Amino acid sequence: MSLSLKVECYSGYKADERPLRFSMGRATERTLEVKEVLDRWYGVGYSCFRVQADDDNIYILRHHEAEDVWTLDSFRRGQS
Repeated sequence: MSLSLKVECYSGYKADERPLRFSMGRATERTLEVKEVLDRWYGVGYSCFRVQADDDNIYILRHHEAEDVWTLDSFRRGQS
């Protein structure tokens, strides 16, 4: 099951080129800054980004391009 996100992106040569920050759930929750994009891959109609956020956890974010919707596909607690 994936979770919907609000994602702010860097737009360079294309729109939504890479995520900069994201938040989950209610608007009162904290926004996480993307420290590093660790990996990215593409499929038919979507792009995925494995990122390390400023909480040192690893997230896989998926952008469904046709619907312009972002989901959280995976989470892994950091080692700190």
